[in-house]
Amino acid sequence: MTTDINSLAHAAPCDDLDLTLSESGTGRPVLVLHGGGGPATVAGIAAHLSRSAHTLTPVHPGWEGTPRPDWLTGVDDLALTYLHLLHDRGLRDVLVVGSSLGGWIAAEMAVRDTAGVIGGLVLIDAVGVRIPDEPITDFFALDARGVAEHSWHDPDRYYVDPADAPAGQSAIRQANMATMRVLAGEPYMHDAKLLRRLRRVDTPALLLWGESDRMVTPAYGAAYAAAFANARFEVVPGAGHLPQIERPEATFALIDAHARRTADSGAV
Repeated sequence: MTTDINSLAHAAPCDDLDLTLSESGTGRPVLVLHGGGGPATVAGIAAHLSRSAHTLTPVHPGWEGTPRPDWLTGVDDLALTYLHLLHDRGLRDVLVVGSSLGGWIAAEMAVRDTAGVIGGLVLIDAVGVRIPDEPITDFFALDARGVAEHSWHDPDRYYVDPADAPAGQSAIRQANMATMRVLAGEPYMHDAKLLRRLRRVDTPALLLWGESDRMVTPAYGAAYAAAFANARFEVVPGAGHLPQIERPEATFALIDAHARRTADSGAV
């Protein structure tokens, strides 16, 4: 039984790493994993789910000014770190929700979850696998306008000129991107072994995709979903790489339905 936690943020020890972790709500445990854009990109998901669940939302080490230990050099390290966190807390039937890079982390967690702590997966416009003929757009090669054009259904609405950003925000963003290069720069945004390993994952998975995502296309997402043993694929109209921001109501409805399905299935 979870305790009543009201938007608590703290450092959670995990081996020799202090994780920056926000917790809120009570009920089924839900781990919410952000992508390269940082924790703000999944804040809406965490807030929505915390109404009926116990959400845990970490900041990946190296993002937002948090320390990254020298040994943490890959997405596999993050996956094991978060599995250890769930195990050390004694959590079961955890719903893991990941956006973009966070979706990749969730998939890597699932293939390593020998203890069966994960009860459901939601991958939102995730990277992490290599799909022939559907390459992942090189984020590092794009300028800010190019990132907006590839990421949003309505790029004019969400584009922010870097010249208008406060100096502090620019420095944090540069540090975030430096961390992402360490974790996912080579090979670029994928694990060559992951696609083959997913066929052994029978945890119920939902892969959500914005119809206008040009970082990783819906065709990429459909192939990703097909690699799982037990997955559904849903497209969110009028959204790009972050449907939880452009079309939150539609995205949350699909996540809620999957949470109910996996809870009803008794998945552990």
